[in-house]
Amino acid sequence: MAFRVRNPNFVSLILLSLLVIASANVFFEERFDDGWESRWVKSDWKKEENMAGEWNYTSGKWNGDANDKGIQTSEDYRFYAISAEFPEFSNKDNTLVFQFSVKHEQKLDCGGGYMKLLSGEVDQKKFGGDTPYSIMFGPDICGYTTKKVHAILTYNETNKLIKKDVPCETDQLSHVYTFILHPDATYSILIDNAEKQTGSLYSDWDLLPPKKIKDPEAKKPEDWDETEYIPDPEDKKPEGYDDIPKEIPDVDAKKPEDWDDEEDGEWTAPTIANPEYKGPWKPKKIKNPNYKGKWKAPLIDNPDFKDDPDLYVFPKLKYVGIELWQVKSGTLFDNVLITDDPEYAKQVAEETWGKQKDAEKAAFDEAEKKREEEETKDDPVDSDAEDEDDAEDAGEDSDSESKPEADDGSTGTKEEDVHDEL
Repeated sequence: MAFRVRNPNFVSLILLSLLVIASANVFFEERFDDGWESRWVKSDWKKEENMAGEWNYTSGKWNGDANDKGIQTSEDYRFYAISAEFPEFSNKDNTLVFQFSVKHEQKLDCGGGYMKLLSGEVDQKKFGGDTPYSIMFGPDICGYTTKKVHAILTYNETNKLIKKDVPCETDQLSHVYTFILHPDATYSILIDNAEKQTGSLYSDWDLLPPKKIKDPEAKKPEDWDETEYIPDPEDKKPEGYDDIPKEIPDVDAKKPEDWDDEEDGEWTAPTIANPEYKGPWKPKKIKNPNYKGKWKAPLIDNPDFKDDPDLYVFPKLKYVGIELWQVKSGTLFDNVLITDDPEYAKQVAEETWGKQKDAEKAAFDEAEKKREEEETKDDPVDSDAEDEDDAEDAGEDSDSESKPEADDGSTGTKEEDVHDEL
């Protein structure tokens, strides 16, 4: 029996996907399936101080697939550190793609969801906040001011933060964060497979001195006019303008009936602001025909600039790690990928986050609905009859006795202690 291809485009898509997989170099890929603990090392960092948090292996409170699990912070006010090793490689002459998904189920108000790539030899049992890293990437949220994606690169043993502001997602759902670094020193940052920022290492990080600087010897010419608008020399003050009073008698005011001229003096109407008075006269402004704009010193080549063709290179990448401090736990990581193929990374994102996002959103909405219903049960609305009884009781109390004294001797209620969150 002959097989007929009804959708040749579909077949082409399958072949293209297989070609992408075949051409991609995957240096590390972790979907946290069975056996994940054998590939990751939990650090003893902060363990002696009893401040090391435990990781939960879970799909979370709401998810698109209960069998698709990740690792989640489980204790408040704890430090977390865990890492995995992969065969050492260099991204020289190749694209580097670093991708993972993160979900803040705790409605994070201050904390991070970033991961790190580390180079050289690392003692994974001691991996912590002071361990040198090559790349730190991911979302950071704190209050109303900090809601952005961190992209920190280490150059000459100094950590440099991206200068551009890249907003991150702030809801309680899973999102995929992707950092792509190209051999021409350009980069892209994607969230949920959509490009959010792109640019160059030369301009968006202070890794090297600037190529161009303002000429320190240049001086503004004496005849350079920076005044954009000038008084109109043709504009003349109207005759009698200076005679317009600031205030005038209020014509609507009337002499009070009980006013006694002999005792109170001669009555005069109060004054009000004169609507005709426009303030001191000034000629109108016109565009200055000699305006040359704001003077700027010309740019010259920076004598301190020395190019580095390997600016983008991390020659000994060997570990991926998560290192966090969490006031409120509940951040879940999954689907970690390090590759040289942006198309393969997009495909992985669609196979995981893309397939599950709608179901996860539905599960979250259902969980929120149940939570709101439970809160309503815990705090039921009083009936009208109860409200009336309470009102009558309150009225009787207010008539018969005064407010009780607070602990400090003043009237009112005692306030509870308020503690700042760390």
